[in-house]
Amino acid sequence: MKLFGIKNCDTVKKARRWLDEHQVTYQFHDFRKDGLEQPTVEQWLNSVSWEQLLNKRGTTWRQLDDPRKDQLDQQAAVELILAHPTLIKRPVIEDESGVSIGFNESDFQARYAK
Repeated sequence: MKLFGIKNCDTVKKARRWLDEHQVTYQFHDFRKDGLEQPTVEQWLNSVSWEQLLNKRGTTWRQLDDPRKDQLDQQAAVELILAHPTLIKRPVIEDESGVSIGFNESDFQARYAK
């Protein structure tokens, strides 16, 4: 399993803490530090929509001054995400079942508890 996010995000911290407490092995990818590539984002979009991936409630979105913000489609969303990775809802989890977004303890319990 691979968990994508940023290390100081509260939701990412909750997800990582839950995984650690339940001894679930994962690789953490901090896209602020480690970067994010277009093929990765496009792969995620095979499982989730760009609307699900893009966080329009966060600080980055509110402070974003970009004309593409007002007329979004998938291509514009990918371009914005690559330019501003903190626009991604976090965490993004890649595992054998596909891609999921966010942390919900009951979902994690159902998927990963041993």
